[in-house]
Amino acid sequence: MPSYYYQPYPMYTAPTTPSVPPGGISSSPGGGINVPGMLPSEQSYIENIFRLNRGKPVTVYTTFENNREWNAKIFKGIIEAAGRDHLILSDPQTGMRYLILMVSLDYATFDEPIEYNYPVPGGAGAGTGGGLASYPPR
Repeated sequence: MPSYYYQPYPMYTAPTTPSVPPGGISSSPGGGINVPGMLPSEQSYIENIFRLNRGKPVTVYTTFENNREWNAKIFKGIIEAAGRDHLILSDPQTGMRYLILMVSLDYATFDEPIEYNYPVPGGAGAGTGGGLASYPPR
């Protein structure tokens, strides 16, 4: 009767350092990762622009779907605060404060030059306690 035995093959392991193909994932100067087909990692979110202009007068144009009373509304006031999903304005003439959801915001206009200090990590505006938001890329 013939004798069969098992001869083990040597095991090979994959390299532990990842290799990046040309045109693949790259790193941006701001420290974020850029992936083809995805939006770049940026810090110029609309709420950051509003925060940089806190205390300035602004006109905000909004629309509200399926609203029979008013589909579009214009708000004028002073920027008090801004968050990821909202903007708070105060009207100095009436004392009224408005909480406006960003989803309703179409655009905003300023009657004076706006502050737009592009906040990149380590650059001017970053880490200065300005309360600028930084979110992970989508």
